[in-house]
Order: sequence, then structure tokens, then C-alpha cells
Amino acid sequence: MAQLRYTRNLFLRGICIIYLFAFLSFYVQIPGLYGDNGILPARTQLDLKGRATWMTKLKQKPTFLWLAPYLGLNVEYMLDVLAILGTVLSFAGFISQKFCTAITFAGLWSLYYSLYQIGQTFMFFQWDVLLLEAGFLCIFIAPIWYPYRGKPSDGVTLWAVRWLLFRLMFSSGVVKLTSGCPLWWKLDALNIHFESQCIPTALAWYAHQLPTWFLRLTTVATNVIELAVPILFFFPNRKVRIIAFYLQVFLQLCIIVTGNYNFFNFLTICLCISLLDDQFFYKRKSKGDKSRIKNYLSTLTTISVYGVILYGTYVFYGLKLTDNWTIESNIKFTPEQFDYVLSRAVILFIYVGLASLGLTFLDAIVTSLHFAKSTYEKITTVIVTLLYITVVGSIFTLSLVPYSTLHETHNTTVFNQLKQVHAKIDHLHITNSYGLFRRMTGVDGRPEVVIEGSNNIEGPWKEYEFLYKPGNVNNSLPFVAPHQPRLDWQMWFAALGTYHQNPWLTSLAYRLLNGQPEVLALINNVENPFRDRPPKYIRASLYHYHYTSWSKTSNTRSWWTRERIGEYFPIFSKDHSPLLDYLTKIKIIQEKPGFKIANEPLKLILDYVRSLISKVEPSLILWGVLTAGCTIIITGNFNSSVSKKK
Repeated sequence: MAQLRYTRNLFLRGICIIYLFAFLSFYVQIPGLYGDNGILPARTQLDLKGRATWMTKLKQKPTFLWLAPYLGLNVEYMLDVLAILGTVLSFAGFISQKFCTAITFAGLWSLYYSLYQIGQTFMFFQWDVLLLEAGFLCIFIAPIWYPYRGKPSDGVTLWAVRWLLFRLMFSSGVVKLTSGCPLWWKLDALNIHFESQCIPTALAWYAHQLPTWFLRLTTVATNVIELAVPILFFFPNRKVRIIAFYLQVFLQLCIIVTGNYNFFNFLTICLCISLLDDQFFYKRKSKGDKSRIKNYLSTLTTISVYGVILYGTYVFYGLKLTDNWTIESNIKFTPEQFDYVLSRAVILFIYVGLASLGLTFLDAIVTSLHFAKSTYEKITTVIVTLLYITVVGSIFTLSLVPYSTLHETHNTTVFNQLKQVHAKIDHLHITNSYGLFRRMTGVDGRPEVVIEGSNNIEGPWKEYEFLYKPGNVNNSLPFVAPHQPRLDWQMWFAALGTYHQNPWLTSLAYRLLNGQPEVLALINNVENPFRDRPPKYIRASLYHYHYTSWSKTSNTRSWWTRERIGEYFPIFSKDHSPLLDYLTKIKIIQEKPGFKIANEPLKLILDYVRSLISKVEPSLILWGVLTAGCTIIITGNFNSSVSKKK
């Protein structure tokens, strides 16, 4: 079995970094999103004054927030406690391997799951459930205690991460074509993607200016990396897997520099570590002719495998070099042909995964027999290995339920008993279905909701500027990842539908009409035209945004052009009866007083921490904490090496 000690440690600390980003990003937005005066108050999800039993409460909402009364806090302050605890735990695991234990990851998973339970529409994202699934696997990957020299089951548990990575990438590739989206089938998706994605970076504008033929070729590369390469995650040749690692990381880095997808792409890169082994980090010197021959054969196999993929890409995407030294590309297979191949590939890849898992199981058992010298230690190691094999085998079996939905013919072949078990634990998000960028939006222009306020129903109307989403056509957009501004994200989804489909918008309008500082902190309060006094009226219009061309930007210094399409939601006022009735019905406005805070000292401490954090821009907080952690690690390693020399 290949050594996986360093690989496992790097993966666990990487997940700690992702948890750190997630908890900190969530923490800074609690008052505006989930506070008592926020857009979707968390108190509406829990009845702390109710007399229901503990079991009833946990069945209703399995979350640590039920402990708030025992700490003398309300739900909002309990959210602060959970987010801070998650931040401290993840930071400890990041700076010291000694804290990367199963208990730590069980705590991190439980804390994030508790927050997810009250997240409502602002946490209905695939990366949140992906973090829960990856975090759950870490409970079994991490050791129970330190010092720890590794165990034979490391290969088994890391294989589960590899299977998760495969499902994530392959599903993302499949849904692009099964959706029937014409832009993906015509290879024109990236011609509008950089303009229409949720929160583009400044570099997205430049990517949008690239030649059409190059963007089409990039779309081909994306399809191949997501559809063809993932099955190589289970290839027995390590060099093939390493090339697959580089390809996946390259794709994620391209997405990071052109789009603000919070911690998602960083988490995907972290999952890619499962494709490596310890030899990747320290090279072994070849000994003898046999090693050299083995190395040459491995290299030849790698060239052959990727040569086949390149040839397949050339054939199935009709690549052709033109007289202008550009590369022409067109999909040469039909939707019916793709559906036929997919129906076979889905089941074939299950068998491939099963075979790979079986070999991993066998390797772990054989290794466990040689892992210890004494008979007692051998028996103990074998039993522990078998326990981990049982857990990973169960997770693999359960994952077949969401995986089989990739094609309808296999969805009906999954045992009903297995579906029933999966349905019972589905709320835990141990295994999930994935698939990003299913259909491209913004074909006729990027839709944006622009909220305006006025003190006179006849106008003039003044716009509210958001921090990260497009608004002023002269402003470029910043790099904000790994922070996720969840309000800006949800505004993008709102623009794709109506305000009736996004009832939280009425709460946002009401908070703006009242000048609620917690909510105003989520938008660009510096450019707020109503900083001194909130407006009497609020309305919203739908606009279509387009990137300017290279020549136009150099002349006008504008990044966008826009046109008003029409009204998004009608004029609201603070005393608008239908608005107040609706918000009362969904418990945003409550006549009853909230849960009284009894623990005043803890409240003062939490208020003080909040006052410090609120003075710094969220993305700077995340990168600052990461930098501080790296400094601690480097300083600790330096001091350790100096002490050893002495």
C-alpha cells in the first residue's frame, strides 16, 4: 500500500481551512441575515419558549441552537457562539496537526450542520452540503488521538473522498448536456458565462473579451475534464491520477480567478488531494534496472491513456486547424447518442468504482496483517480495518441513490430498501447529488434587480448600491472569495424569477424602509443615498446588463451597459398594509417579545467581538486569519528546528 500519512494530514488541514472560511464568512453576516432585525430571523425557525420534549425539538430541528436558553441567550447570540466555536476549532486544526482528530471533525460537522438547519434560502447551495459530506468523511479519516503513525485503513477512507470527487465532477459534466441547454451543445456557453455568472471578478471582463474560437475550445476542455478525466481517478497507475489531479486543479484555479464562488473551488481542490500519495511530496530514488523499467512503463501508460483522451476529443468535438491558425470545434455526437452512452457509462462507472474499492479493501486487509508484530496487535488492527471498511462500504452503497439519478433508467433499478434508508438520513447530507451550471442564464443580458428608494412617490428615485454584485456601470467587481456574500448571491437568483418566488425580498424592502443598520451593513452603506434617514418608499426594477467591449471601455471607462426591462416589485411604504400583514404571517414581524437574554456578561463579550469584526471588510478578515495561521505554523516549525539543532 502506498504511504498516505502526509497526504492524509494535508487533506485534513485543508478541510480545516475550508471550515474556517465557512464559519467566519457566516459569522460576519449573522445580524443582517438571521438576527432578530435581519432579513430572515433565525428565531422564526425555533420556539425556545415551547414546552416540547428534547426529542421532539431535535426531530423538528436537529441543532445546537436549542441550548440557547441554558446559556441565557437568544437564538441570534447562540448563532454567534456556534460560529465562533467553529472558527476556533477549525483554526486549531489548521495550525496544529494534533487538533486534527475525529472528535474535532465531529464537532465541526455538528456545528456547521446546526447553522445549516436555520440557513433557509441563504444556505441552499451545493457547496454547503458538499462541505457537510466532506466534513462527515473527515470524522473517519482523522485519527482518534495523537501521536499517530498511520493505519492500513487510511487508503480506504481517502478512497471515499476520491469517490465523492468523482461524483461531483462527473455529475457537473453530465448535467450540462442532459439539461439540453443549447449553449452547452453549441459550445457557446463561455461566450456569456463570464458576463452572466453570479458575482464575476474583475478578470472575468477580460476573459469575456477572448476570441470566440478560444472560448469554444475552452468549453471543450471543460467538458473533457469533467466527463472523461474523472473515471481516471481510479486508474491503478499513479502517474495517470497525478495528471488528473493537475487538470482538475487547473480548472478550479481558472474558475477562482474569473468568478467569486466563495470556498467551493478551494474545497474541490482540497478533495483533489485524495488523488495523491506521500511519494508526490518526497521523491524516492530509483534503485536498479527494474525500477527504471517500471518507471518507463508507467510513463508510457500515462502517455497512452491521455493520448486516447486527446484523440477522442479530436474526433467527438471535430477539432480542426483553420487557415487563420485558429481551432474550430463542434460537437459531433447527438443528444440521443450521448443519452445512450450515458445509460451504459453510469452503471459501468459503478462497477469500476466497486472494483477499485474492492482492491483497496483487499490491500488494507493484507497490510493490516503485516502492520504489527504481535498477534494481539494484528488482530486488533484487522478488526479496526474491517470496521472502517464497513463504514466506507455503507457510504458508497448509499451514494448510489443520488448518483443513479444521472440517468432515469438506473434510478428505477436501485433497491427500494436502499432508497428508503437514504430518505431517512437524507437530512444529514451524508451523500448528496451534485451538478453545477446545468443551464446557462443571461442569454439576452445579465438580469439584475435594482432597488430604489424615494421620499416622494413621484420621485426622484435613488439606487441602493450593493457591495459585490453589479450596480453602477462604472464599477468593476472585486475579488471576494472565499467569503460568500449570501445576500448578493440571492439577489442574482431573485433576478431569474419574480419577487413572488422570493418572499424574502419583501422582508429586505421592509428592513430598508426602517433603515435597519444590521441589514444596511450587508450593502454598500458608504454609497447609501439614505444614510441619514430611510426613504418613505421602496421599489425595484429589472435591468439587463452587458459587458462593454474592449474599445468602448477604453473610451468611456465603463465596465457595463444596461437597459431597464420593467418593474420587478411595486412601490412599498413602511405602513403598507399588505406588506405588514404578509410579514406578520411569516413571523418576520412579531408582536410578542423575543426570548429574554439572562447571561449579560456573555452577551457583552459577544458584542465586543462583533464590534471588532464589523470594522474590517469580510474577505480581508478571512485572508487575515489565514495569514495569521500560516505565520504561526512557520514560526512554530522554525523554533522547532532551532531547538533540535541546540
